[in-house]
Amino acid sequence: MAERTDAVVVGSGPNGLAAAIELARSGYTVALLEAGDRIGGGMHTRELTLPGFLHDECSAVHPMGVLSPFFRQLPLADHGLRWLPFPASVAHPLDEGPAAMLYRSFDTTAERLGVDGPRWRALVEPFLAHPHDLLEDLLGPLRPLPKRPFLMARFGWTALRSSAALARAKFQTREARALFAGLSGHSVLPLDTLLTSALGLIFALTAHIEDWPCAQGGSRAIADALGATLQSFGGTVETGRRVRSLADVPDARVMLFDLAPRPFVGIAGDALPAGYRRRLLRYRYGPGTFKLDWALDGPIPWSDPAVGDASTVHVGGTLEEIAASERDAWEGRSGDRPYLILCQQSHVDASRAPDGKHTGYAYCHVPSGSDEDMTDRIERQIERFAPGFRDLILARHVTKPSDFEALNPNYVGGAITGGAADATQLFTRPVARLNPYTTPNPALFLCSASTPPGGGVHGMCGYYAARAAIRRLSR
Repeated sequence: MAERTDAVVVGSGPNGLAAAIELARSGYTVALLEAGDRIGGGMHTRELTLPGFLHDECSAVHPMGVLSPFFRQLPLADHGLRWLPFPASVAHPLDEGPAAMLYRSFDTTAERLGVDGPRWRALVEPFLAHPHDLLEDLLGPLRPLPKRPFLMARFGWTALRSSAALARAKFQTREARALFAGLSGHSVLPLDTLLTSALGLIFALTAHIEDWPCAQGGSRAIADALGATLQSFGGTVETGRRVRSLADVPDARVMLFDLAPRPFVGIAGDALPAGYRRRLLRYRYGPGTFKLDWALDGPIPWSDPAVGDASTVHVGGTLEEIAASERDAWEGRSGDRPYLILCQQSHVDASRAPDGKHTGYAYCHVPSGSDEDMTDRIERQIERFAPGFRDLILARHVTKPSDFEALNPNYVGGAITGGAADATQLFTRPVARLNPYTTPNPALFLCSASTPPGGGVHGMCGYYAARAAIRRLSR
């Protein structure tokens, strides 16, 4: 009979990998099970359009990856991970005049924000006194004593409003308001929702700490480095192991699931109390995602050439336009001018496309499970700020919400961030518990993006879930 394993982790997204690594480096025996033929969840890269053009299937640019308090502890560079920075983190083109740009330098950022340059600095700079400590406090569950309690209190007071309200209160120019709205749009929430300003502030902070990078060779390089790190600590990885029920999980003292609540309930079944299962099934996922990847005959011809320096381009126009687009997705509509998150990885990574060619990547938020084709509307939005863009398209690949869920059951309805992170689910995800990673069954833990701090390639959900499991194992 095989020796009993200390821990089994089901699912190998960034959080499943992080949980397995933390358990293994703490001296426990760990087996990681993945249903697919490769590890990584949304951290995957392949030729979606034409031979020689490498596209990231889901995650693409990684400010939270390079700054993750957990990933920074790991020897990922020893296992081949190379972060490639861009001259700018964010560009936000507008119909008239130059684009708003977000650089690591406050001075360079301020040059494009006019009278709002000093206001931008006054808003963001105070939180950079101890940036890594603050990020560690922000990227985790609620704690009675954060590392920087006064800085956290100031952050909370500043962010205790909607992003639309904060942008209007702090800034006068359309450039600064649009720049903050684009950052806040990563929350996948209507911009008049309470606390959306928190995510906008976090993304603004990250850009002044590190230039937002992509991974050389594609996001799959992050998964490969994490997998190699796990094995270097003695953990094992098994792909092609689909878990349909707890009977499919090897005997272990604890089991951690990098799964959204719905698929987790399907596997755990009666091992969880009926009341807890009902609470999990009431978890809200929010809008879905419609994504396009392009093989391009050259770089995107932005009206403002500076936009080509940014790893991420927020395409959506003014604060008011972005707010309308995000409200539409929540209310079941697909607007005519969607807010886009566009990435141009091939600008710094020559491995992404043949010589002289480029890749493009953009997505928008749509109603959950929507089957509406957004291709024309997305491409018209880009043409609006980059005339001639469509003439460069050699091939395109479409990923609808249903395609995302087929790729990964965690993406319920095409929601790629682990579920709505509004005020009712930000810290009480997936349900309200003193320790959100535990369940009523002492052997079962959740470690997915449906736990705090939520979506993103940072591994912190997995890290904190592993620490909770270690406390159980050590008893």
